[in-house]
Amino acid sequence: MAYAAGVDVGSTQTKAVVINEAREIVGRALTDTGANVTRAAETTFQEALKNGGIPEEEVEFVVGTGYGRYKVTFGNTQVTEISCHARGAVHMFPRTRTVLDMGGQDTKAIRVQPTGEIVDFCMNDKCAAGTGRFLGAAAVALDLPLADLGPTALRGERAVKISTTCTVFAESEVLSWLGKGKKIEDILLGVHESIAARSIGLLRRVGIEAEVTFTGGVTNNQAMVETLNKRLGLRVNVGDEAHFMGALGAALFALDRIVARRAPAHAEAKGGAA
Repeated sequence: MAYAAGVDVGSTQTKAVVINEAREIVGRALTDTGANVTRAAETTFQEALKNGGIPEEEVEFVVGTGYGRYKVTFGNTQVTEISCHARGAVHMFPRTRTVLDMGGQDTKAIRVQPTGEIVDFCMNDKCAAGTGRFLGAAAVALDLPLADLGPTALRGERAVKISTTCTVFAESEVLSWLGKGKKIEDILLGVHESIAARSIGLLRRVGIEAEVTFTGGVTNNQAMVETLNKRLGLRVNVGDEAHFMGALGAALFALDRIVARRAPAHAEAKGGAA
């Protein structure tokens, strides 16, 4: 049995996925990226192998992706995260035609073909206002753990309008609303509404086609999922692998390389037998 792996080195977290020849996930892991990107990639990959009980020598090909993909020094090649998220999304949800990838530093809108090939894409090109980093700024301002943002926002009833387009000023605006007596729940609901509006703006630029699959670390935030559903008028696809979608797509590209590498040998053997 041969295995393929993908390692997605993001700005805040690093993910690794190992798949078998049937394209099934047999091992996965996630760690904080931290300052040492190379170490994060190696540690996460080893953890995925350990979780799947897979000897490293049985992994025939490794693809690195994400902003730190060139730091996957043990990998065989690199593929952009846009291609990997598209490939992973279509693999998990075959009817996917639009992908929204929301990470710590950027948000990407991707329109794909049924094969997972990219038709068009765009990303936030000015600041991190529509990303996980914006949520992080709100968490700091309100002195709340990041994991509490979603549940707290879901209790909001009247979202305040967040007007800033810059993460740097997000903390000031949040504190300003707090000083005016607004409820934390309503402030956070407003933060989620602001991020969703910017994300949908990106989606409209590439064209929103059902089905829409939501990927990236912010998929763990249920308030963001619900806000997107409400604004889009549909239910986005979010699975257990949503956070690992880039690494999964990278692993699928790695398996393609394994299959392609075997093809000439297979043809040669067949010709010899003839």
